[in-house]
Amino acid sequence: MKQSLTYYITLLVIKLKGIKRNFSSSPINFNKIRKEDVQQPSSSFFKKNILRTFKISDSLITEIGVNKSYDNLLIFIHGGAFISGPAQHHWDTVKEIAKKTNYKIWMCDYPKAPENQITKISENIDTIYSYALKNHEATHISFIGDSVGGTLTTALIQRLIKNKIELPAKIILVSPVMDASMSNPEIETLEKIDPMLSKTGVLSAKKMCAGNKDLKDQIISPLYGDFEGFPQTFLFLAQNDIMYPDAKLAEIKMRKNNVNIEVIEGNNMPHIWPFLPVMKEAKTCLNSIIQIIKTNHNNI
Repeated sequence: MKQSLTYYITLLVIKLKGIKRNFSSSPINFNKIRKEDVQQPSSSFFKKNILRTFKISDSLITEIGVNKSYDNLLIFIHGGAFISGPAQHHWDTVKEIAKKTNYKIWMCDYPKAPENQITKISENIDTIYSYALKNHEATHISFIGDSVGGTLTTALIQRLIKNKIELPAKIILVSPVMDASMSNPEIETLEKIDPMLSKTGVLSAKKMCAGNKDLKDQIISPLYGDFEGFPQTFLFLAQNDIMYPDAKLAEIKMRKNNVNIEVIEGNNMPHIWPFLPVMKEAKTCLNSIIQIIKTNHNNI
């Protein structure tokens, strides 16, 4: 399938911004990458539609919605290699979702590595969900997570099942990182065509986050955990992404456990492609995500 002109423009911007170069160093320069962070957006849309900001544990939650009375909640766990974020493309995505759905959205700015490790980060994600359950029915809660946001979302679901806690209605995983060890041999081949990520920097960030945990511990590598009993799952994958092989392995495990899963693959697409601004393919895909969010899971 032929790509749009905006696809090639996006790849050029990725190259000019030096994103892959930033992810090719070890130790990764997290301070440089954090310069792209946007803790609080300043556009008129957010000034009008941020309902509140509040802390849950050590996480800053920004609640966005065009209607205060919405019962549905989308918990947004952003990516950023555990060391950064949220970035502008996360807020742009939130804006589109908020405008077109009957959901309140929680943008979760959780603690980052290397100052914090995966145990503390995961405890924050658990506490966020526990707090959400006090105010919303589980059937009215959904999650979306990109990159390591997908890691944190998947690992959360595994803990919820283990602890017999009611699950959210559905989860949407966008280019999720399923194995922090980066040990899949297929990664070496894909790295040559991945325009955004390099194994060296990604692995450095994962080591910063793991602390005293093994990189294959399911708390940071949910691929090695159990997928039985997962809620409805939507998996958005990019074929030109070093995270693709492990996400495919996770898909296989989910299907073996009869998870209600739908997989959408982006041909020749880079990491987190549905969230990339400007690109026509991204806008089309984000509209599909919005339709998924809007659709009652019981009717699918």
